[in-house]
Formats: sequence, structure tokens, C-alpha cells
Amino acid sequence: MIIKPEIQGVVARTAHPMGCQMAVLNQIAYVRNAEPVVNGPKKVLVLGASSGFGLASRIALAFGGSNADTIGVSFERGPSEKGVGTAGWYNNIYFRQEAEKSGMIAKNFVGDAFSPQMREQVIEYIRSEFGGKVDLVVYSLATGVRPNPETGELWRSSIKTTGAPVTGPTINIEQDKMVQMTIETATEEEVDATEKVMGGEDWQSWIDILSQADVLDQGCKTVAYSYVGPESTYPIYHHGTLGRAKAHLHATADKLNEQMKGLGGEAYVSVCKALVTKASVFIPAFSPYILSLFKVMKEQGTHEGCIEQMQRLFAERLYGQHQSAGVPVDLARLIRIDDWELEPETQDKVSKLMVQITEENFQQIGDYEGYKLDFMQLNGFGFDGVDYAAEVDMDELVALAP
Repeated sequence: MIIKPEIQGVVARTAHPMGCQMAVLNQIAYVRNAEPVVNGPKKVLVLGASSGFGLASRIALAFGGSNADTIGVSFERGPSEKGVGTAGWYNNIYFRQEAEKSGMIAKNFVGDAFSPQMREQVIEYIRSEFGGKVDLVVYSLATGVRPNPETGELWRSSIKTTGAPVTGPTINIEQDKMVQMTIETATEEEVDATEKVMGGEDWQSWIDILSQADVLDQGCKTVAYSYVGPESTYPIYHHGTLGRAKAHLHATADKLNEQMKGLGGEAYVSVCKALVTKASVFIPAFSPYILSLFKVMKEQGTHEGCIEQMQRLFAERLYGQHQSAGVPVDLARLIRIDDWELEPETQDKVSKLMVQITEENFQQIGDYEGYKLDFMQLNGFGFDGVDYAAEVDMDELVALAP
């Protein structure tokens, strides 16, 4: 069959396996030529490993200097009579293939990272086949739904304000249109549910269980990812359900940091820059900012994608040659790799560009071409060197296993 992109709103309904392979190979090539991760971890568990920051973390730690063995946990769907499967399914496969070629362990667990059964499987694997301990846990789960571990009922996150409703433009990638939408005010139940899904509770739970199982090594670190942004994004991030969830995540890092001192370990939240990920495309009223930001940072030569951000995080922040001084953090104990995004000169240019963007000119004023290409490449489309007109053998795809 010939696989073509199918987009519904901001959701890709298809993925191209060969494009996913190219995405993995491109990221590996980048980190192999970047500043290496020195004194890095050797046994890493990545929760949410199949795309975005999680996949980039895994690639940076395996191929960017540390030569780490990795375990990846993700919820993905393989090929079937219903379709070709998800991009993350193929990312897992091609990452494992490349890691094994280089003599590294790359174990994939595909399933529900929230379930007790998955935690038991991961712990048993660490004990029996992974040397018994991990020295870094990356928490990068991005989902809109989390089951209550006690009742099984589902908590669902909401992207809403906690004050007055906010109206702003958002992008429909399917139609290449910018349209106005209103973000409504959240109920307390919606605020609480978003905190349950996107806050730090599940991260805390994973670390507790791994600690109780005695599979965290001496000096083990753990890191989760967040976003802060400039004041122009505060109505969405700081003054809404997302902000409450992020605050909970940041507070969880402080609790975990105290908890892990017994192991000589540490816990951090790394604040990343605004990027196109499978999660970020759902954030309403964010479009003018990210289109302007991409345009300005590319012109300045400071633009980074997920892989550039993660390589810099591990090579220059969490690990590196100068770790005797400790991990550099801000006054809130956050690692800031959004530093280039928030430089005053950059933000001044972005602000001036944002006010010019309209529903009619957003493709010309902002970097919509780059934004959409990033989205397409998340799903394996838009890569040079991939023949998208070629037939793909479904039988061969079905035979591939993560």
C-alpha cells in the first residue's frame, strides 16, 4: 500500500514507517556530532519514550556520548486491519534496532504506564536482565487521561482557564487555517483532574515503587519536563488548568529531591522551550506566539528542536565535566533550557511579530511552514530521502516487533 498523510484537525491518522526511521536516524546523527554527554548515566528508564522529548532523551543518552542502555515505556499501536499503526510504534522499533547495532540494550515495553502490571514487568526486567539498578529515570508521559489507581475511574485533563474565559487564535493544520476559539473557565473538578493527569502524582508513584523495589542505584537522578514561557502565554499556562498542573509537577520535584537524598540522588524539572509536539498542538491561543518564536529564533540561529534541547540538557546541565559545582538551576530549582527562548532580545522581536499576525497573513508573517513540517515529521512525513510514492509492504510491517 501507499501511505499518505491523513490529518483531522490537529491529529494525524496515519504515520509513515520509513519516515519514522529517518526521523530516528537524523536525531542519532545529530547527537553523535554534538557536544557529548560526559559522566552520564548508564542504565536509564524513560517513561513516555516513543516521541517528542522522551524519544529525544533516549536517543541523546544512548548515542550522544553516554552509551546508555535504556528501557522505554510507551502506549502505542502497531499495524493491523485498522491501519498502519502509530509513529511511536515505529520509533520504538527503529531506535531499538540502531541501539542494538551499537551494542546497547534497548528494551521496549508497550502498554499502559499507569498500570500496576506494567510497573511489575519493568521492575522484574531491571532485576533480571538490566543489571538490577537504574541510575536515571526520565518522566515524559504525555496523555490526556489517567486512571485512578484505586477505583479505575478515569481522570481527564482540560485545557481551560481558572479565571475569565480567554479568546484567541488556534491553528487547524488539516485546513491550513487560523481560527478563533474561546477557552472556557474550568470547574474545580476539572482543575483537580488536570492536576491528577498532568501533575507530579504519577511521577511520585513511579519513583516510590522503584525505590521500594530497590532498583534505584546510588546517585540516581530523575527528571521531568515542563514549560513556563513568557508573560504572553500566562493566561493559558499560569492562570489555567495547565499552570496548576505544572505547579504540582514542580513541587513534586522538590519532594522527590528530598526523598532521593538517601541514595545520594536528585530530582529535577527541566523547563523546555516551546516546540511542536503531539501534546503542544492541542494548546489553544498559543499559535501566534509559537509561529513568531520559530521565525525569530531561526533567523537568529538559536532555534532548537527536541533533540537539540535534550542533548544540551544532558551534556551541559544534568551531566558534564563540571558537575562538582552541581546542576545549574534557577531560584525555583528549575533547570532552564528555555533560556534562549526567553532572552530579552528574542522576546522583544517575538512580541513585535505577534501583533502583526492575523487569520489572513499568519502563513507569511510567522513560520507556519516550519510549524507544519515539524508536525508532519512527528508522523514520518516530509523527510528528504524517503520515497513516499513507494509501496509499503504491510506484511513486513506486521513482522516488526518493538
